[in-house]
Amino acid sequence: MDEPQPLLNVENLRVVFRGADGRKNTAVENVSFRLNRAETLGVVGESGSGKTTLGRAVLRLIEPDAGSVRFEDTDILAASRGTLRRLRRRMQIIFQDPASSLDPRMRIADIIAEPMRIHRIVRSRVEAERAVLDLLDRCGLPRDAAGRYPHQFSGGQRQRIAIARALSLRPSFIVCDEPTSALDVSVQAQIINLLQDLQQSEGLAYLFISHDIAVVGHLCHRIAVMRRGRFVELGQRDRIINHPIHPYTRALLDAVPRLPD
Repeated sequence: MDEPQPLLNVENLRVVFRGADGRKNTAVENVSFRLNRAETLGVVGESGSGKTTLGRAVLRLIEPDAGSVRFEDTDILAASRGTLRRLRRRMQIIFQDPASSLDPRMRIADIIAEPMRIHRIVRSRVEAERAVLDLLDRCGLPRDAAGRYPHQFSGGQRQRIAIARALSLRPSFIVCDEPTSALDVSVQAQIINLLQDLQQSEGLAYLFISHDIAVVGHLCHRIAVMRRGRFVELGQRDRIINHPIHPYTRALLDAVPRLPD
């Protein structure tokens, strides 16, 4: 039986930043991976390893210098502005800090509805209001949140709002860029459970970026370990967690706090 066509196919991706002094810093080097529908690939590594740059380059929020990215059989890097705009509906991102990614001057209803209006998913104010309330329900937020502002919510609630906004365009793929790192442990668990529930109900694929291999091990089907812009290890979650091969992976696992015997 033929293997299913991957939702996302990244090959030999390279991103180079150039400083004002002309020096080059290679942030992502020769990275390749596939992501299937309804699958979560975790990308884990310390700060500065290139994880966030990778996630943004896949979405073409940063222009790669080499390689290819195919999403639903469309070449993202060769796509015209119009084609890329249409693809934006299918590819979304959840940022690390919802406090900075949510406009403090906008009501929650407008924050969630704005992408739907831009992409003409809703045709009237009534339709937009219904869609917003449905998204609030699905993301575990009270309906009266619609009329409030971001500063009136906790960090975990703001992240739920950011997730609702990402879902508003009915995507099939979401880059989750450290979405739980600014939250305390109990709230992290709630957000991870929400992401898992949404994946099951919506068939979402996630590229989940984190420095915490324990979080990645709980959520992801496969794990890629990233160091200095490269994948040093990529495999099924259980294999990576229980039988790591690369010394860097073992160091990340050894750094996970454990309860005393």
